[in-house]
Amino acid sequence: MLLAVLHRHGGISMHDMDVYVNVVGGLKISETASDLAVLAAAVSSLRGVAIPPDTVIIGEIGLAGELRPVANGEARIKAAEQHGFKRIILPQANAPRKKAGKLTIYSANTLSEALEQLKEME
Repeated sequence: MLLAVLHRHGGISMHDMDVYVNVVGGLKISETASDLAVLAAAVSSLRGVAIPPDTVIIGEIGLAGELRPVANGEARIKAAEQHGFKRIILPQANAPRKKAGKLTIYSANTLSEALEQLKEME
């Protein structure tokens, strides 16, 4: 489903490719907050450009390409900073009102906006 949304609202087609998602240690992903990270990884692989290793990406993606807020957004931002990450891409609805320490926050309302921000990091 995510690849269909990527094609429709991100303008990137992968219909003729085999796409596999491998998670460290066989961890099961049951949370929709990983939607944006999964598509960002797929796009990164397609472009041949790695996502900067100091970047966290969270967000649920709706069928219309909108980024939906994730639960515990503030706690996730705080945890990212505590673990030494420098940047985070997340739904606009989860963006903090004030600067979050040394963490650079990129917020987006749609999948296409988030992908554009990711491209600017390259």
